[in-house]
Amino acid sequence: MERPTELTTRLYATQLLLIIFVLLFMTTCPPVRATTQELLKGFTATPNPSVSSFQALLNDSNGNFSLGFLRVGRTQLSLAILHVPSAEPVWLANPTSLARWSEPTRLFFNGSLVLSDPHSGVLWSTQTNGGRVLLLNTSNLQIQEIDDSLSVLWQSFDFPSDTLLENENFTASMTLFSSNGLYSMRLGDDFMGLYAKFKPDSTQIYWKHKAMEAKAEIVRGQGPIYARVSSNGFLGMYQTEIAPVDVQPFDSFQRPIAGIRRIRLETDGNLKGYYWNGLSWVLDFRAIPNECDLPSSCGSYALCRPGDGCACLDNQTEYISGKCFPPESGDFCGEGEENENEFGVLRRKGVELPYKERMGFEKMGSLEECESFCEKNCSCWGAVFNNASGFCYKVDYPIETLVSVGDETKVGYFKVKKVAEKKKDLGFAAGIGLLAGAVVIFVGVAGFGSYRIWRSKKGPNGFMEDGFSPGPYKDLGSASFRSIELCQG
Repeated sequence: MERPTELTTRLYATQLLLIIFVLLFMTTCPPVRATTQELLKGFTATPNPSVSSFQALLNDSNGNFSLGFLRVGRTQLSLAILHVPSAEPVWLANPTSLARWSEPTRLFFNGSLVLSDPHSGVLWSTQTNGGRVLLLNTSNLQIQEIDDSLSVLWQSFDFPSDTLLENENFTASMTLFSSNGLYSMRLGDDFMGLYAKFKPDSTQIYWKHKAMEAKAEIVRGQGPIYARVSSNGFLGMYQTEIAPVDVQPFDSFQRPIAGIRRIRLETDGNLKGYYWNGLSWVLDFRAIPNECDLPSSCGSYALCRPGDGCACLDNQTEYISGKCFPPESGDFCGEGEENENEFGVLRRKGVELPYKERMGFEKMGSLEECESFCEKNCSCWGAVFNNASGFCYKVDYPIETLVSVGDETKVGYFKVKKVAEKKKDLGFAAGIGLLAGAVVIFVGVAGFGSYRIWRSKKGPNGFMEDGFSPGPYKDLGSASFRSIELCQG
């Protein structure tokens, strides 16, 4: 039996070895660098290649929000503010110009917060001369002066991307953009509107909510309106802080919610509201309740059938993931290759535009007059005519989703470009030609190789080396040989 002193000695030795191991580990493995709660002049950071999703650089004091590098795909990044519990971005510095996730990309603070790389130069900058960068508990990123006033020189709340958080003011000088860049939200004198960018040089309003002015009236000349998500569960429009001029209630209106609220302009063009329940974002509001009322719910040249899914306008093409016809751009007015502006015509009864009340129209006497009006207008992509009212709605952008209705007096006339079809046919013909050429070359090489083998094996009397004659030509009339003849013919 071991003595107590020996056991004690072994215990001390074991503890000593453990301490030495921990010390060695700490000296050989660098500690994880903790993010700070403010950035001062001289700060600089580059993307860490070992980070797979988000590299935090600056936190708010509660740890709910973080500023850092957000991976986009495998090779790009965006400077973003992340809601840490859900790992969802609530603000992007410059969604249209992504940086590369590589060491040359650099974020630094020299009075301005600047994102740059040696190849592209400055990708984004606050263009300020401040003393520090601070991320508030509201997710608002600020550039502040370091003095008694702590004046704010710049803040992210003035430049929202696709999200508005609780108590963040949205003014008439701001625009909310969906992450795909197709849709936007803006304020008018007395309304809130959603717009689609179906053409590079113009937008089409598809949803408009006018202030109801139930609790307060808009006073002309007293200043523009602004919008804000209230902690009481509504999206309000205000002119002053006294009372909202409009209230769009959420499903949880006037119910106490422990988590924060937000609205986001989604990639389908809908404006949706959410609240955080501690585990996930709960859908709480939709500006456009019905899918068929969205600007392009089923894709281009498609038909949305309420309660019955999507189909293609031509009633022949199989609808697969929004692909009916390839999306086109431009118009029918361009110059260049001969016949490039030729088009086919697609007609469909029982259709209407999902947001026709937002579109201009002209009253005409007949469907033929409405069609002729669009046919002669090179910027017109289609028209929808209502035989009952005589209203002709001209569509001056590439055709998006139409809505199926039971009234067959509502007729659609749509232009379909032939350029894409022609190029497709040429590409198909070229592919067939290349395939045929490859087959001919293969058959020739195979035949020549077979002949060489036959000649090498042929004996002096015209017999094969194994003693069998190749036989007369008529013996080659098998089914397989006839099939080769037919293919070559």
